Amino acid sequence: MMQDVMLRVALTSRHHIGPGKVRLLELIDELGSISAAARAMEMSYRRAWLLVENMNTMFRDPVLTPAVGGMRGGGAVLTRLGREIIVRFRRMEKGTRQAIAGDVAALKARTKAGNRAPGRRPGAAVLPPRLSRAARDRSR
Repeated sequence: MMQDVMLRVALTSRHHIGPGKVRLLELIDELGSISAAARAMEMSYRRAWLLVENMNTMFRDPVLTPAVGGMRGGGAVLTRLGREIIVRFRRMEKGTRQAIAGDVAALKARTKAGNRAPGRRPGAAVLPPRLSRAARDRSR
């Protein structure tokens, strides 16, 4: 599905939550560690750790707790608040998308690219797709 809306919520003038932080939480929950989530998002461990720290200072309670020990040396576990952030944010995203769907569609239809195939220039000839040799042979 194409992303029609990118929601970023300002909880205070200095604290925001958006799709990147929420995706990081989802991956930490799924993969069990900040470092694995960072790799999955192609970001440094330090950047992921700073985002988690930002969320931990944003809220009264932490969004994750360290998991100590184990064969792989520990990891991270989302707290109830961490999971609540994911659920509430995804619900806000869905509601926003539904609320603005008609207006987004109307505006998209009015864009210069609204009724064209991606990458097609205005006035360019529309050619039928080329058939492979096997497809041409079958059609004879």
